[in-house]
Amino acid sequence: MDTTRTLEPQRHLPTGTDPGVRSWLRTAGDFARSPEGHAAVMGFFGAAMITFGGFGAGAVRKRDPLLEALHLSWLRFGHGYALSTILIWAGVLMMITAWVRLGRTTIGKGGGGTVTLNELRAIVGIWITPLLFAAPMFSRDAYSYLAQGALLRDGFDPYQVGPVANPGVLLENVSPVWTTTTAPYGPVFLLMGRAITMITGDSVIGGTIALRFAMLPGLALMMWAVPYLTKHLGGKPTVALWLAVLNPLVLIHLIGGVHNEMLMVGLMCAGIALVLERHHVAGIVVVAIGVAIKATAGVALPFLVWIWILHEKERRAAQRAAEHPEAAGVSEDQKHPDAARATADMPHPLFTFAKIAGLGVSVFALVFLAASAIAGVGFGWVTALQGSNKIINWLSLPTILAHMVTWVTPLRLDPVLSVTRELCKFALVALLVAIWWRFRHSEREAVLGIVIAFVAIVLLSPAALPWYYSWPLALAAGFALSTVTLQWLVGICTWLMLVFQPDGSIGLYNFWHVALATFAAVVAALSLRVVDPLHLRSASARAATKEPAPTLPA
Repeated sequence: MDTTRTLEPQRHLPTGTDPGVRSWLRTAGDFARSPEGHAAVMGFFGAAMITFGGFGAGAVRKRDPLLEALHLSWLRFGHGYALSTILIWAGVLMMITAWVRLGRTTIGKGGGGTVTLNELRAIVGIWITPLLFAAPMFSRDAYSYLAQGALLRDGFDPYQVGPVANPGVLLENVSPVWTTTTAPYGPVFLLMGRAITMITGDSVIGGTIALRFAMLPGLALMMWAVPYLTKHLGGKPTVALWLAVLNPLVLIHLIGGVHNEMLMVGLMCAGIALVLERHHVAGIVVVAIGVAIKATAGVALPFLVWIWILHEKERRAAQRAAEHPEAAGVSEDQKHPDAARATADMPHPLFTFAKIAGLGVSVFALVFLAASAIAGVGFGWVTALQGSNKIINWLSLPTILAHMVTWVTPLRLDPVLSVTRELCKFALVALLVAIWWRFRHSEREAVLGIVIAFVAIVLLSPAALPWYYSWPLALAAGFALSTVTLQWLVGICTWLMLVFQPDGSIGLYNFWHVALATFAAVVAALSLRVVDPLHLRSASARAATKEPAPTLPA
């Protein structure tokens, strides 16, 4: 065994250095020299460039006294704005590159060692540190969150009035399309917004940073729950964490963009993990809190009822086997499980379903009613969900269909869009019921049903945004995925990351923007399997680094 590299850091340490410190420094030194260490450093500098560029070209305030005091207002105009934009996009591409390189090592295509779960968790912390202090990136939603929290703080009901009812600094920075829109979020998130604005007042900078720190529990839950789900879904913990958490689409949009999906997805994943571990009531409570952040998490609840029923069947079968060992054996239901099928252990599945579903609904209702009572609001968020209809972009199937109709007919977009949205809404309801009924035969099926249901919602809803794909991605990462599937996911996530502008505007209507995003997505997908898919490096350079020729394996 070669001990030269291991002992080298130790020789430079002062005499009397604690052995524990020595061990930690050796580990840190080895990590820094490893491929994953290089990726961690690259991603950190990419995040730092996004942060610095964001002060000029991010979703900045309309008037920023801090930049004016620092004589940096020039970053928001002319050449300063161009420089800031270049910094952001360079940082984004650096993070994507680092993520793909890390992915090659994680899935075993890097030709070197392996990366551990704790190393990946450390890299998450390294990458998000600069983003915690950035201006809101790729979205102005943080300003709406603060304005809605201030509404509740100042005695208004955010489910009855929009931010326009409470003029001030916070209102000035809300996107015009949302100033009159009531809050579509649950009471727990409104309580968080009220608490933050009570602490930070009308400070936009303080409020934005506080919002980010409030999202960190969701990130921590994801870092625990996503790898843990692989125990039940068959995936690899390190691949799941790399795909669903370290993903630039997730970190840049949910942390940099300050989106409450960070909390919602973390709570949903943790709740599902608890249910899979047979802590059914606790799991439903956690998911209910996620729904009280954002209603989308509620999609998981009907599928969790199937898992609970399957667990109840297994419990009764085990109890029967213990009481009558002579009759023990593999039953037909164990060979072909079905949560809705009557068996000797569960002769009345409809009764059991009603009992378990009723208990689940009761637990959910108690959590939601308690949160609503504390916030002093009702259920206006249900009707406020229609506010997303104001978003029109190419990520939504109803919008795509409406545009296609206008290409071949003289009809205008608005009336056609209202029809396509209604048609897709009915299709979505029917599809969700069909998915729920189809995926009832095992734990893995039920979770897969949740993933497919989320994808259907994102595609068929009136509006979709890039970070919505973090919903299904967090659960899909827990399954055993082939390299080809991972390549597709890398390409899709990269494309979604690049099709919006840093200031939150949509780049989907700019041909060259979409073309460049597509090119980058294809390169990122290919790079997961090969080091140099574009053949940019010379054969001598590859030989010097002992890298294989960039050809795709058969």
